[in-house]
Amino acid sequence: MIEPQFLSGRLLLAMPGMFDPNFDHAVIAICVHDEEGALGIGVGHVRSDMRFHDLLQDLDIDPGEAPDCPVHYGGPVETARGFVLHSDDWGGEGTMGVTPFGGLSASVDILRAIAEGRGPTHWLIALGYAGWGAGQLDAEMRKHGWYAATGRPELLYDIPASDRWAATWKAEGIDPTLLAAETGNA
Repeated sequence: MIEPQFLSGRLLLAMPGMFDPNFDHAVIAICVHDEEGALGIGVGHVRSDMRFHDLLQDLDIDPGEAPDCPVHYGGPVETARGFVLHSDDWGGEGTMGVTPFGGLSASVDILRAIAEGRGPTHWLIALGYAGWGAGQLDAEMRKHGWYAATGRPELLYDIPASDRWAATWKAEGIDPTLLAAETGNA
């Protein structure tokens, strides 16, 4: 088993045949994992009902220089709450460092900075998050369902969400087409 402190900054991949349809082909950037639980941001799927400019408009922020990029489905918890995973060249009040990805910010300050062209170099936005209570993710890691991949910022910031799941497996040296949807017990 991987110790909890080692899951922060990793990419959690849903195994084929995952028991929960919320996490089918999920890629989750784990931002916090400690004795109190875990928090991750889903980066493997985008929302079909919203783009970044729509979100800015809802918040009365002029999009300015911001590209109209997809908004990720961050997870099934608090889907109206926004999070920005970003490179470490920007920081604001409440920004939490997430090595190796950079930082995680949840304030409107980062949205304004991006719109004004003074935000981080690399970023992605998500609504919602994936959360686990104390020991819950540890228990799930002992069963068929999740694989903890090395956190690679280029997979977040340079690969489209639709390709991240397969690209992350491949970066681990694993062909995802050869993965079994079920495991057995010996």
